[in-house]
Amino acid sequence: MTLIEIIGYVPAIIFPAATMMQIWHLHKTKTSDGVPMLTWLAFALGNISLYIYAEKYYEMQSILGQLGTAALQFYVIWQIFHYRAKPTTAPK
Repeated sequence: MTLIEIIGYVPAIIFPAATMMQIWHLHKTKTSDGVPMLTWLAFALGNISLYIYAEKYYEMQSILGQLGTAALQFYVIWQIFHYRAKPTTAPK
C-alpha cells in the first residue's frame, strides 16, 4: 500500500465519523432544530457526484469516504424529517 492510498483513508474515516457525530446528536436530543436539511442534502449529493467523477468505483477509500458518507448523510436528512414531523408538547 502506497502513502497516497494510506492518506486516502483519512477522509474515508473522518467524513463518516463527522456525520456519525451529527446522527448521534440528533438521536440524543430528539430534535432537529438548527440542523440545516439543505446543507446535508448538498453534502450527500456532492459525495455521490464526487464518487462518480473520481471513477474509483472499487477502491475502499471511495466507497467508504463518498458513498458511505452519502448514505449516512441521507440518514441525517431522514432524522431531520422524522424529528420535525413529531408534534411538540406544550409546556404545562
